Amino acid sequence: MTDPIRVDDALPEDADRAALVGRAWLPGVGPVVVALRGAELIDITSRAVPTSSALFALDDPAGHARAAAGQTIGRVDEILANSDEATRDPSRPWLLAPVDLQAVKASGVTFVVSLLERVIEEQARGAPEKATQIRADLDRLIGADLRALRPGSEQAMAVKAALIERGLWSQYLEVGIGPDAEIFTKGQPMSAVGFGAHVGIHPGSSWNNPEPEIVVAVSPAGRIVGATLGNDVNLRDFEGRSALLLGKAKDNNASCGLGPFVRLFDAGFTLDDVRRARLDLTVEGADGFRLEGMSSMTEISRDPADLVEAAAGAHHQYPDGFVLMLGTMFAPIQDRDRPGEGFTHKDGDLVTIASARLGRLRNRVRPCPDCAPWSFGTLDLMRSLAARGLL
Repeated sequence: MTDPIRVDDALPEDADRAALVGRAWLPGVGPVVVALRGAELIDITSRAVPTSSALFALDDPAGHARAAAGQTIGRVDEILANSDEATRDPSRPWLLAPVDLQAVKASGVTFVVSLLERVIEEQARGAPEKATQIRADLDRLIGADLRALRPGSEQAMAVKAALIERGLWSQYLEVGIGPDAEIFTKGQPMSAVGFGAHVGIHPGSSWNNPEPEIVVAVSPAGRIVGATLGNDVNLRDFEGRSALLLGKAKDNNASCGLGPFVRLFDAGFTLDDVRRARLDLTVEGADGFRLEGMSSMTEISRDPADLVEAAAGAHHQYPDGFVLMLGTMFAPIQDRDRPGEGFTHKDGDLVTIASARLGRLRNRVRPCPDCAPWSFGTLDLMRSLAARGLL
């Protein structure tokens, strides 16, 4: 039997000072916007804030989350525990992903380590056994050159010219050190799963990994209003075979985990805290395998504000806002089975993504068809809100 997902340390270390908001499923009602106050979750859904998208559009989302009237739906520890998809009691509340109508976007190749791994994927053509030699060759030839480069700079363009001459230029290097960031759609609005839910791997993939990332929440006006944790699951074999398979590699059932809560910006937590954040990753397998890693936002090659500007502006609007996954420097190469084949997920892996001031996001890995199907969409949400007199 699968052990229950731990909830005792899911909250930020300074949760008593944080403006934490999210969404929960309330049986007999539907999805509600919640705020954490003390040990309890408060339903703050109202005509003014029927969705998390509407909350993030306010001038002062953190102030509203702290002051809005609402009803207690339960203790946060009990609701976190009931969010475990394997043991959930459907008659009691559980957490959802903390966003609803927002587009789910992601940034790619924003750290040098992950940049090199994407190049390896491309050259290995989806075959993990070829990765070790390619990794050694690339690190010897260009690894040191890339770490100090500012994307789009004259120095970066000089490196580009040298790599083209060596026959090593790649589409991943183009977005890693070139002038334009990679911004793509990770999933559709309301398709992300929350704390405790199963996160999905396409059943056709045999080389894949978690991607622990900080995710910023952006208002319809393009203002960053908070942050959460995310798992941008990566299918290395699919994407390595062809960049045109990016959609298939990224947007699958339950392939994006977010949560447990969005921490809204206030005087005590700002974008500078995101810029300094550290993320820790743990993968625990039913086979006894354990993988640990970390990702430091201080090593990101493009500033979070620049990535948001690349995603939205005069060239692209998001009237319901969006969330943007900022990328990761974590690219696991630890062998799990045979030497030289590196890491890949197995059914039942427990993935924990942690950052001191955002908490811990935990999800268990399953094949996409074995995860709960995504069946509650935007029209269902509108009907639910209308039935409650909130539209």
